[in-house]
Amino acid sequence: MTYFYVKALHIIFVVTWFAGLFYIPRLFIYYIEAQQKSETEKNILGPQLTLMTKRLWFIITWPSLVLTFIFGFWMLFLRPALFLELWMQIKFVFLAILVLYHLKNHQLYKQMKNNTLTWTSSKMRIWNEVATVVLFAVVFLAILKTSIGWVFGVSGIIGLGVLLMIGIKAYKRYRIKKGEL
Repeated sequence: MTYFYVKALHIIFVVTWFAGLFYIPRLFIYYIEAQQKSETEKNILGPQLTLMTKRLWFIITWPSLVLTFIFGFWMLFLRPALFLELWMQIKFVFLAILVLYHLKNHQLYKQMKNNTLTWTSSKMRIWNEVATVVLFAVVFLAILKTSIGWVFGVSGIIGLGVLLMIGIKAYKRYRIKKGEL
């Protein structure tokens, strides 16, 4: 019974962690684009977006990461045989990628705070999709668990990546056409 409560809490904090990871690059995009506006707009939007980012990062995203790990390791403590499962070992690879993504976002947050963020909004839009791809991979692994099942899931992720890139390029062309870029 305890295992299922721990698993539920793990999933809840994974969801809140991903919410933060999905939203933080959007705030970076808004901040980058605000820096290209008039001085008045820039002076209003810049501090507001920096404050929103700080709150999201330190009140939701970082605590969610920590709690995800606490409940995840607790689950593994309760069911150590999970360590031996191939799907779990592959999931750890994606988890490592996600942690690196999180740490890079922290570095970008510091740059934003110091007004030294040099990424373009287009580059940030592409960066924003990394968490989506990892989420798909982890969900397919956790649900399908079979060696052949996750292969199809990963193939779908590659297809998703291609579709996301096409969508980002199309949106950029649309914004250029409208005169927003």
